[in-house]
Amino acid sequence: MAFAFPVWLAVQEELLGNGDSDSGSVSCFDEFDDEALFRMFHLNRPCIAFILDATRIRMKTAALKKSTLSLDEMVMVTLNYYAHGASSTSILQRVGQTQSDCLAIISIISGVIAGMSDQFISFPLAHDAKCKVAFKTEKLCGIPNVLGVLAAAHFRIRASPYEDTFRSFVNSWGYTSVVSQIICDSDGNVLSVEKCCLGRTFEQELWESSFKGREMEEEIHGPYWVIGGKGYNLSKHVLTPLSEPANDSETRFNEAHTKIHDVMQTTLCCMKKRFRCLMQLGFAQESSLNKKSNIIKACSVLHNIAKKFSVPPLSVAGKIEPLHQGKARSEPEINPEALKARQELIKAKFLNVSSSRIPQSERITENV
Repeated sequence: MAFAFPVWLAVQEELLGNGDSDSGSVSCFDEFDDEALFRMFHLNRPCIAFILDATRIRMKTAALKKSTLSLDEMVMVTLNYYAHGASSTSILQRVGQTQSDCLAIISIISGVIAGMSDQFISFPLAHDAKCKVAFKTEKLCGIPNVLGVLAAAHFRIRASPYEDTFRSFVNSWGYTSVVSQIICDSDGNVLSVEKCCLGRTFEQELWESSFKGREMEEEIHGPYWVIGGKGYNLSKHVLTPLSEPANDSETRFNEAHTKIHDVMQTTLCCMKKRFRCLMQLGFAQESSLNKKSNIIKACSVLHNIAKKFSVPPLSVAGKIEPLHQGKARSEPEINPEALKARQELIKAKFLNVSSSRIPQSERITENV
């Protein structure tokens, strides 16, 4: 659901029908066998071939400086950096570049792939698309009329403590980061990725200043919810858990909320394992956040494409930190109308639900 099937077909048709396409020519990726290809880039061969062709089309319309490397080599350098967080020695030797040389290449290709977000990252707009997403979400957790899961995703960066803006990068967990607002569906497809802000920016602030937040709260997307954690205010369109459930039905609602909310943690975990660059985006300044934003968007695009090509997830040693929860919002700040709507939802869907509706085995969050 990350991008509509007709869009997918249109892109395929453009790629296959483009007479100038080099998709049938020999690629530098052909030097790797399937096992080495996955190890170096964390993607399979059909997925990489599609990414190459899609990038080639975008590059034709982009005003870029000439490079000594071919397009395939530039994409190879960038995908290798995404996969490992630094360019592998073998790749540097293959293209005759240094780590510092590759930074400009990565910046160029990241901008191009991030620009593909208009094709490969899409929030459900048509009535049928919204109904389909909401149906799958309700089937998973029992909560109706939900279009996605909302979160402020933090990505570690390095910042100079001597800069005046250093403290602005320090989030509530005490480390330096940038933060982007991400929405995913119940299958883990990225539906929206916005902004790249200083790490101390709070979830509610991100939501209120985002395009998607304004669209939802202005009723552009109709009477639907997005699932938000305790760092958000309950509103007409952001559904948060109860801080202190008072009865069994409220407890069941919170369990259902946790079940769908955990999809976001699993999604971000999957992204960070596949694209290790997201574990540490390097040095950042307030004036250079666009470059970090492009990398985050590019990895989100590639995450959705990888899911379309059924690229297997990575089993990587080491613990991925849990989803950043932010500061809890107190009940007195809640909009009375929104509070009433949540209570009516609980009464309609969770009042008479037996405990067998959500098996105990499914209430336990899987460690990822």
